[in-house]
Amino acid sequence: MNPAFDLDYTLDVLVRLLDTPSPTGFTEAAVALIEKEVAALGITPTRTRKGALTWEVPGSSEGHVTFSGHTDTLGAMVKGIKTNGRLRLSMLGGYDWATVEGEDVRVHTQSGRVVTGTVVNIRQSTHVHGAALRDLKREASVMEVRLDEQTASAAETRTLGIGVGDFVSYDARPRVTAAGYIKSRHLDNKAAVAIFLAVTKELINTPPAKTVAFHVTTYEEVGHGAATGIPPHTDELIAVDMAAVGEGQTSNEHCVTLCVADSSGPYDHALGNRLRAAAVRADLDLRVDMYPFYGSDGSAAWRAGGDYPVALIGPGVDASHAYERMHTDALRDTAALILTYLGVES
Repeated sequence: MNPAFDLDYTLDVLVRLLDTPSPTGFTEAAVALIEKEVAALGITPTRTRKGALTWEVPGSSEGHVTFSGHTDTLGAMVKGIKTNGRLRLSMLGGYDWATVEGEDVRVHTQSGRVVTGTVVNIRQSTHVHGAALRDLKREASVMEVRLDEQTASAAETRTLGIGVGDFVSYDARPRVTAAGYIKSRHLDNKAAVAIFLAVTKELINTPPAKTVAFHVTTYEEVGHGAATGIPPHTDELIAVDMAAVGEGQTSNEHCVTLCVADSSGPYDHALGNRLRAAAVRADLDLRVDMYPFYGSDGSAAWRAGGDYPVALIGPGVDASHAYERMHTDALRDTAALILTYLGVES
């Protein structure tokens, strides 16, 4: 039997997180939201100097397991202001420029003012450019932000308070459908953070066997999120991130996945097997997968010298690093796997 899981609470937190901009390097609002949610559950979280957030739930016996996830997302920074008043962008994280063409953005200025706009390419109108539009390779040099302000020069854009180095966030556009699908940008990895909060809510009522820490990082999309900040008494580290769905993969939007290897190599075999055993106890359809173009907070922690076994699990997400989609089944099963592994079984 699967442990209890408050889906309504999870979806409420998830949508609010998705609607809170947090591109890598600009995560304060999202971290503050998580911090407030944890405090509302009666737990006092702590922040690292790097900006990550950690909280713990005491266990009834020896041992300490840490679950790590990240709240930073893909995004951009203003690389320059063009003579026509539009913005050149520098990418934060790894994605294809074609996946953000036509997306609404928010430019976060130093003064706190937010200026909206849209990502377009330099030949966006097919009526003007014809085949030249279709043949255009989407790359940084041909993409620009068309601001929702009356500006036609670099000087006019600067008067809006916009400058080089301002953060740019892509609108998440979260939707929960009647069939239980969640469509949004940045399910990677705000889905895991929402799961952490829902699991914490359950652990308060049913304490785990081992002491559990939840560690939310803020620089995962650029490769060094969990390089520091993992609690020093950690015996096991389980990274929770999205499981990429696509051709040639076993991952599914309705399931939780155990990733046994990614671009950093294989994860710990024995810890992975303990998670497989928990999935059997919970009667879960656990998928096992590998991702050759993927890294996680677990890989970052190991590269930084973390001396503990590491495993990677997560809910299946379609169209990763684009406009993503997952099902509530995957949220529920990922939470069930975590709770069962911790000895919380109904």
